[in-house]
Amino acid sequence: MKAVRLRWLLVAVTVLALGGAVAYATVAIAQYQSRATATVVATPKPTVPAGSRLVFRDTSPGAHYGQVASVPLADPSAARTSTGLVCDRVYATHQNLMCLHTDSGTHTSFGATLYDAGGDVLNTWPLPGFPSRTRISPDSSLVAQTSFVTGSSYGTAGFSTQTTISAVSGIDYGNLEKFALIVNGQQVTADHDIWGVTFSSDDNTFFATAMSEGRIWLVRGNLRARALVAVKDGAECPSLSPDGTRVAYKKNISTTATKHWTLAVLDFATGVEKELPIPPSVSVDDQAEWLDDGTLLYGLADPKAPGDSNVYAVKADGSAAPTLFLRHAWSPSVVH
Repeated sequence: MKAVRLRWLLVAVTVLALGGAVAYATVAIAQYQSRATATVVATPKPTVPAGSRLVFRDTSPGAHYGQVASVPLADPSAARTSTGLVCDRVYATHQNLMCLHTDSGTHTSFGATLYDAGGDVLNTWPLPGFPSRTRISPDSSLVAQTSFVTGSSYGTAGFSTQTTISAVSGIDYGNLEKFALIVNGQQVTADHDIWGVTFSSDDNTFFATAMSEGRIWLVRGNLRARALVAVKDGAECPSLSPDGTRVAYKKNISTTATKHWTLAVLDFATGVEKELPIPPSVSVDDQAEWLDDGTLLYGLADPKAPGDSNVYAVKADGSAAPTLFLRHAWSPSVVH
């Protein structure tokens, strides 16, 4: 029993050290296992029912904590359909589902698994550390994954990430740190990190975050050219609108060493940035998801329930304050 308690203590300490971006971790599972569960319909494979759905990581108290679930977009309050698949981060389209996961055992490891629409495994990848972000392109041809290198997180100074892009067909474009990073027409030769990919509607263009020597940029990526070109300072974890005309991202508005993020939207045609009316007490450490061309979804930790989180909706034009969209949920993806 002493060995078991010691092992759990070491896991808890490691999770706490990872900071804000990894607050939704395995230590909370034990906390919730003894509580009652919400009404859930189980399925034998990680498949998503037909129709327009919101796919997410379930953080409701009970046995389904941490599992991938879905609800109809038209009725988020409907009974959840659970896949039984446990993920730290998830993203889905009508053709594929990507799961970033922590695998506990004698030695904790991390991985990414891509499933097809039937719930069968298409590919797997080892990850160098705790899962962070994942996205699938609108046509389901490309998949991106970001993880921390062990011991890092967004909340720590000098953190390190690894981000890769692969074609669902099997072509691996490798670590994006190997791509040329161009800022103001000059190639950055210093070490840099890339994270938070969002895909365009073609099979070549994407956006991401780049950081080098303390500076952060929104970058436009070109897969065939293996290049990243900075388009804006200080924009993190971008999310391209369905019509491709705008990009949402989190923006650090803190004047101290402690980061505090709000959400903003950049209109490509006008170059105008609009900060959204997120309450000043709230820090949005998430990669937003577009519900439609006018609304963004994002996850927030519940300060009153460690390990729990909720999904909120906010108008992309900043015309209204955020509203609660779905309780006990994290890592939302919209499947049409």
